Amino acid sequence: MSRSFTLLNSLMLTPLLGATGSLVTALGLWLMFTVVTCAFGLCMGFLRSRLAPATHLLAAIFIAATLTSCVQLLLQAWSLPWQQQLGIYAALIALQCLVLEHGGFFQTTWPERLRLTGVLGALMMTLGVLREIIGGGTLGSHLTWLFANASPDWHGWILLTDGGLRLVTLLPGGFILLGLLIAAWQAWRSTPSH
Repeated sequence: MSRSFTLLNSLMLTPLLGATGSLVTALGLWLMFTVVTCAFGLCMGFLRSRLAPATHLLAAIFIAATLTSCVQLLLQAWSLPWQQQLGIYAALIALQCLVLEHGGFFQTTWPERLRLTGVLGALMMTLGVLREIIGGGTLGSHLTWLFANASPDWHGWILLTDGGLRLVTLLPGGFILLGLLIAAWQAWRSTPSH
């Protein structure tokens, strides 16, 4: 398939902006996306040739919803605050799987799939780190959610003692920050090299 799959033709903008208020939530959503899309791709790869065209969409919906729900339940069992922080954004992964399946993404090569997942992960981690540092003045403030035996008194590395610019942790601030990052990327790419 000659069609290029980038973040421009995916539905990941909403989770990208909504679930990247901190490094830990960005990491959680990216891990969920990676696990669910890989499992979905494997399941549909096995079933695609065995399904009648009329049942293809219905099977894809059931598989995507089941995988997303299972991963959410596993995350809830591991760390309830982490799962609660992801909220509705984790459920959008099932919809993203359907969009990618409809677009033929899962018929592409593994390097193309890994590229999309890597670009999404890099964007999510970058936004998560920047929004946490600028918005809260800390880094890794919710890392205790990852470990069951972690001390609940640890609040991450405090970088700014007076907090930060709270707007950046909210959805409009994430949108503004993403716009600034895209503008900086475009300006960097358009500068002629001498």
